[in-house]
Amino acid sequence: MTTPGAQRRVLVVEDDPTIVEAIAARLRAEGFLVQTAADGPAAVETAAAWHPDLLILDVMLPGFDGLEVCRRVQAQRPVPVLMLTARDDETDMLVGLGVGADDYMTKPFSMRELVARSHVLLRRIERAAVAATTPRPGSVRLGDLEIDRTQRRVRAAGKDIHLTPTEFDLLMCLARSPRAVLTREQLLAEVWDWADASGTRTVDSHVKALRRKIGAERIRTVHGVGYALETPPGFAGETAARSQAPNEV
Repeated sequence: MTTPGAQRRVLVVEDDPTIVEAIAARLRAEGFLVQTAADGPAAVETAAAWHPDLLILDVMLPGFDGLEVCRRVQAQRPVPVLMLTARDDETDMLVGLGVGADDYMTKPFSMRELVARSHVLLRRIERAAVAATTPRPGSVRLGDLEIDRTQRRVRAAGKDIHLTPTEFDLLMCLARSPRAVLTREQLLAEVWDWADASGTRTVDSHVKALRRKIGAERIRTVHGVGYALETPPGFAGETAARSQAPNEV
């Protein structure tokens, strides 16, 4: 992670010269340091040598695809990943989230939104780093679901569950108010710092990815509204979940 005030490093991986040049130019205009790669092997090599703060990664690449790039880069060191896909295919999105991506955008996309989401991902990772070094009281327990806020770890039915930073923040947001329905717009604003309703499908895909890891029955869909974290019958211990500050994820 870069020091406060330092320029953020962004690695853009895209094999279309027109797209990669447009993204790089816009990010440089926003004050980012940018390097580019046009295929899977070059992306992994550049990430290992340059240590980017953010990876903007196309799914379809020569050499090997963006999903494999994401796996290999995340194995080297954790880095937020914004995936780009030409297909509005939810399966691709869920697979991308499953290998460590934090967010995705489908082509064509607006440069304004790409820049905004890049800033959001960097801010969330910085908050997570601060939270990891800030002591907090206890864990949140909802039946056999345990959320350790200090270590940012989750156990469900006695098993450790690996969540991406975004998935953890989403779960913690829902856990602050068990059984309460949070709208997609609320979740988007609190977890992603993103107020544009065009991003609500991002919420849906992350909820589906989270369900696959902790159990589909734990998150209830309220059609046309949003989602709620379910609790066991007779559960009354909401104090721990609500002890967090209102704006803390």
